[in-house]
Amino acid sequence: MKTILVIDDHTQIRENIVEILSLAGYNAFGAEHGKQGVEKAIKEKPDLIICDIMMPELDGYGVLHLLKKNPDTEHIPFIFLTAKAERKDFRKGMEMGADDYISKPFDDIELLNAIEVRLKKLDIIKTQYPAGDKGANELIKELKGSGMLPLDPDQYDSERLNKKMNLYKEGKRPKYLYYVKSGKIKTFKVHEDGKEYITNLYSTGDYIGHVALLEDTNYDDTAEVLEDAEVTTIPKDHFLQAVYNDMNIASKFIKLISKEVKEKEERLMRLAYGSLRKRVAKALIDIHQKFNTTNQAPQNIDISREDIAQYVGTATESLIRTLSDFKSEKLIEIKAGKIKIEQPDKLRNLLF
Repeated sequence: MKTILVIDDHTQIRENIVEILSLAGYNAFGAEHGKQGVEKAIKEKPDLIICDIMMPELDGYGVLHLLKKNPDTEHIPFIFLTAKAERKDFRKGMEMGADDYISKPFDDIELLNAIEVRLKKLDIIKTQYPAGDKGANELIKELKGSGMLPLDPDQYDSERLNKKMNLYKEGKRPKYLYYVKSGKIKTFKVHEDGKEYITNLYSTGDYIGHVALLEDTNYDDTAEVLEDAEVTTIPKDHFLQAVYNDMNIASKFIKLISKEVKEKEERLMRLAYGSLRKRVAKALIDIHQKFNTTNQAPQNIDISREDIAQYVGTATESLIRTLSDFKSEKLIEIKAGKIKIEQPDKLRNLLF
């Protein structure tokens, strides 16, 4: 049960809010003034705080300032509640780090909706997403689904791209966040010897290009269409403004993409020192998971042997020999050129 602290010097208002929140299933408790509110917040560490602005001795701004300075309370969502509706008060509160602002008089639904949104954001921020690009992609989807990242792909132009067309090229400056409405896309780098190395794979529902946008760097790989695709382009400024409007969300993104380099280094180490069988097995599991994100029955792996070889970092002929071995061991099935994983657990845990 989520706990909510209500700080308001008006007894009737405070008790009324506590009662409403209790009926809504929250563990709500009150504080009679700002100083008591700070003390209770530090002691109880509630999941969310609702605080009046105009209070004697220590007003709402003072409460927020003290709680933001304390490492134990700085990340607690904070909603201001006030009868003052001047624009300067909204701006001051948000600049100090308030998450929302509700003006009196308000109705119960407005208050409960504001609380629900802020607690949902807290859950998303606390979620442990995978490192790097994959985690950032999942975070974007969660934020969009919750309404906290107002970037609806349907509100932007989309373009149909044929197989082998480039979405962007290595070394170019990023201008857009891309959303894959349909199809499959790979990103890759070209080594000095001319060989390609696939860095990632994307399919329907994925976002592409957010790492370069957040790091404000040129693309470090090239994106190419694997299967005829429809892609939405969201302007860079729209994405960055949506992210940096909330520093908690921005911080979460930064932590995720800071792990990207380590993740890529670990994969390169696997390519250099892992056995070919293990590398191929890991690649098949990775590709299968990337292209089967729904709860439907598993689908076949339907990309070229050449692309799989580039993902593994080996010659196509070596890949084909390894796939043949896996087929004879009944780890996979190959029909009409398409690969179906028969024993994912054994494939995932190959000893050699």
